[in-house]
Amino acid sequence: MTHPFRLLAAIGMLLAASAAAPPDKITTEQLVTRLSTAIDKLQTLRCNVKATERMGSTLQQVRTQMKLTFGPQRIYLRNHKGIEVLWVEGQNDGDAWVYPNSFPYVTLSLDPNGSLMRKNQHHGILEAGYGVITDVIRTMPQRSDTYRRSFRYAGDTTVHNRPCYILRSDFPQFKYVNYTPEKPETPAKIADRFGCGEHRILERNKLSYGETVPAGRTLQVPNAYGRRTIICVDQKLMLPLVISVWDDRGLFESFEFQDVVANQPIPAAEFSKDYKDYKL
Repeated sequence: MTHPFRLLAAIGMLLAASAAAPPDKITTEQLVTRLSTAIDKLQTLRCNVKATERMGSTLQQVRTQMKLTFGPQRIYLRNHKGIEVLWVEGQNDGDAWVYPNSFPYVTLSLDPNGSLMRKNQHHGILEAGYGVITDVIRTMPQRSDTYRRSFRYAGDTTVHNRPCYILRSDFPQFKYVNYTPEKPETPAKIADRFGCGEHRILERNKLSYGETVPAGRTLQVPNAYGRRTIICVDQKLMLPLVISVWDDRGLFESFEFQDVVANQPIPAAEFSKDYKDYKL
């Protein structure tokens, strides 16, 4: 497993590269539009993801093999610990099948948004793939557009021998603000309102997944997704190969996508719990 400090060194090189004046080959608007369009047009996705996420004061890493389809949404994940997850839209009463690869070695049915499946990770399985970046760059009516407008094309780099555009946001205005709901709201709903991600709201306010915040309780909520964001976009696929986010405490999360295969058919059998290669 890559040590977090090696990851930080690699990200530092990206920051240095993005500091140079980029050639006039693509505008920020074109880059954001092409990135958004490529994600919206995804029908299938295979990839391996190396995730680094800050939990408390510790950076933890997980490597995951992913297979995804969209419309219907179907998700298969297997991480480096041998834990397998399968979720298929319209099946298993909305629950995911989970093989924990530990005692008692039986497949469980778990709520994909429940506390057990969200433990020690920033995002739920329904955001697998590019759900994070979609949330970062989209504009919602209830959000300030200031953060989204902070992104700019910042030059080129190479990731896994593939040429990439660098899309960078510097947002020094990042801070925690007070928010008091007028009616009961979930942390997920509040996160969607601010575009900040749910995990930091839970962590900062000592809340649990699925908990409802009562009307009148004042929370500390980030006013944007990050203080600095670096996205390396594959120039051919127009999909991210690296997404790294910093906040007021340093690196918050980073996702590195490898062996990306988009819009190639995936046999339906690979989204069955009886598939021969799975332990589900």
